[in-house]
Amino acid sequence: MTFFTPQKLNKNPLFLLLLICFCSFLKAQDGYPKDYFRSPMDIPLILAGTFGELRSNHFHSGIDIKTQQREGLPIYAIADGSVTRIKISHWGYGKALYVAHPNGYTSVYGHLQKFSPEIEAYIKKVQYEKKSYQVEVFPDIGEVKVEKGNVIAYGGNTGGSSGPHLHFEIRSSITEKPTNPLLYGLEIRDATNPILEKLFAYPLSKGAIVNQSNDKSEIKFSKQTDGTFLADKVYASGSIGFGFKGFDRQDLAANRNGVYSVHLSVNGKTYTEYDFETFSFGETRYINTLIDYDHYGAYRERLHQCFKGPGNKLNIYKTLYQDGRVAIEEGMNYNVVLILKDFAGNETKAVIPVEGKKEALKKSKEIEKTDNYLVAKRNNNYNLGGAKVYFPANTFYKDFYIDLEKGNDTVTIHNAKIPAHRNFTITFDVSKYNKEARKKLFIARLDRRGKPSHVSTFKRGNTFTTRTRNLGTYTLVSDTIPPTIRAKNFKEKEWLDNYSYLSIQIADDLSGVKTYNAKLNGEWILMEYEPKKNTLTYNFDDKILNKKECNLEVVVTDNVGNETNFKSTFYRK
Repeated sequence: MTFFTPQKLNKNPLFLLLLICFCSFLKAQDGYPKDYFRSPMDIPLILAGTFGELRSNHFHSGIDIKTQQREGLPIYAIADGSVTRIKISHWGYGKALYVAHPNGYTSVYGHLQKFSPEIEAYIKKVQYEKKSYQVEVFPDIGEVKVEKGNVIAYGGNTGGSSGPHLHFEIRSSITEKPTNPLLYGLEIRDATNPILEKLFAYPLSKGAIVNQSNDKSEIKFSKQTDGTFLADKVYASGSIGFGFKGFDRQDLAANRNGVYSVHLSVNGKTYTEYDFETFSFGETRYINTLIDYDHYGAYRERLHQCFKGPGNKLNIYKTLYQDGRVAIEEGMNYNVVLILKDFAGNETKAVIPVEGKKEALKKSKEIEKTDNYLVAKRNNNYNLGGAKVYFPANTFYKDFYIDLEKGNDTVTIHNAKIPAHRNFTITFDVSKYNKEARKKLFIARLDRRGKPSHVSTFKRGNTFTTRTRNLGTYTLVSDTIPPTIRAKNFKEKEWLDNYSYLSIQIADDLSGVKTYNAKLNGEWILMEYEPKKNTLTYNFDDKILNKKECNLEVVVTDNVGNETNFKSTFYRK
């Protein structure tokens, strides 16, 4: 099988031709093709999520199209093309389809309920060959073709979706960079201006003060008769920056979506300008340097920072003068203007008057000092009694005092106010536990309520290790209780002639479900796992049953090896 990867494009004559056509096409169009693609759905497009929207540790790489709160609506190929990737996973995009088009773009469709009959047959053959629900395949170019306007899938709620919708992307087939799908002529009703909720000013240089504080200060503002917002005057000295909380809303939806562009000027000169036309997946985690992560960790609010902070390697900026930092001089006045726009061009404008005035410090920023000062650019090792933690160089974006609490089976590694960019390692010493006890142990991270959740645990001799990017409290937990399994839509020895599917409910309350396996009359069958509902589903259309008496066996194993075996008999003509 020829995998669709950029590394192999220069060896594939077809893709070299596509590349030439793509470059010529862009030159001819002088931008993005507006009439080449059709809509992926035949319903009015209403968005639950916009491109570039701020999400946990990443920018949203597509648009989320509402599917009228239901599943099963048809999804269409936006142009002729070839399926280059099919991925089915429990989380993420769930059931996802990738289609490469001759003009050099790839369309992506996520959270699908199912594929078209031809694609469904193709992927189920793979699943039965691999005896796995979760699969990822890369068909050769031309192996699975689609035509513009043909149904290729049906909308669903699979993967990490919190409700029925279509996650839709358009990427470059060459670079794999996602671009805003609205750039290609998709129509969204939007005459609503973005919403500005909060404004902040940040002292950034040593000795800088804003409104008699060396910590960030919220700025009050009010709406003027012309629709703009006027902020209270800010008194400052030193180098300062600005931030905001805001969102966008389309005409037909109440969703709080992301803004498209941000523009900050000072006395008419642009200091910061960025938009969400495109970004690369390699930089998406740097979102944690765009937002005020300390504020997010404390209040779960994402504030855009209009200045470049430590470790920020984002390439979304169109303009960035002096890293967006404004040098305030004594006795000078500054007119700071913040403009938020959505994709349709609707804008919200805020004017922030600033006067250079050195005032006495009345409110001082609290700096939490500990015994350990972490330097981000070097490796850092810490011994926490029963555990050790290792941070490779550049795990964090900046230096800080790290709070570490030692323990035997539980350790606390700082708090949620600091983001980690790279994985770090936690190693527990389990030598005090015998061999049998270790089999049931795993490393868990405790949530705010103290509830443990399993993290990948690598066991080697006297040590258990996990790699993670989440700070917090970790502990060793023992799980001796096997998973639960019960029939959901049928009963023992019931006739199921009119049933189209079997449904089984499985659960594990501690270490979590790791594997599941099902057989019908001794043959492996595909059961689709929906972890949000804890259900396994088998479609009777998958196999022709040759026996009236059907014996079902389901085996579920948790993450420490506890196993439950469920057996049931039913009848079907």
